[in-house]
Amino acid sequence: MQKVRILLVEDDELASELIYTYLTECGFEIEPVFTATDSVAKIKNENFDLLLLDINLPDFDGFEVLKSIKNHTSIPIIVTSAYNDTQRKLMAFKYGASDYMTKPLDLEELEARIWLQLGKNSEIKTEDEKRIFEIKENHIYFKKQRLELTTIEFELLSLLIQNKNNVIKREELVSALSSISSNRSLDNHIKNIRKKIGDNGNKAQYLKTEYGVGYTLKV
Repeated sequence: MQKVRILLVEDDELASELIYTYLTECGFEIEPVFTATDSVAKIKNENFDLLLLDINLPDFDGFEVLKSIKNHTSIPIIVTSAYNDTQRKLMAFKYGASDYMTKPLDLEELEARIWLQLGKNSEIKTEDEKRIFEIKENHIYFKKQRLELTTIEFELLSLLIQNKNNVIKREELVSALSSISSNRSLDNHIKNIRKKIGDNGNKAQYLKTEYGVGYTLKV
């Protein structure tokens, strides 16, 4: 059986070595590079099954890598960063990231997320569960159908997908999304998203209201 091939983009040599050693022992074939320039060249000229991309690189940042390769690959991209702020996460998803992990990395969790992205670990989630909501480049797909979303709806749904199965308070959502000015505005955007995914507000299957608290995306 051919090994899963992963491009590891990490400029910290010690961190790169630790990740390389762990994932190699897990059975993956790892190709390490240390700069954004090398990562773009590799993606455009070689075949990989997954990209593990550090955002903070010495020549230019990982967001530029995402923008440079978006027309050259459709492989899953796991972004890693020392920053845990919502705006960076949203930007990563906007430019095509499939997942976002904050450093320091838990290597066991990293392995699990890699398998999740590759769709090869049925013990984590079934194939249907994994593919209900997908973020690809600047679009969100619901059951493989692209949703026509406004910019605010895209940012809101991206944040909910990123925190799926966890309750997010209304005030946290309003604070994280500068385009939403009030709880009432937030509720209206939630209502519009529900319409676009056919989710009944009173008996919502996916986008659920946690009364008096906020919202959660159940998948």
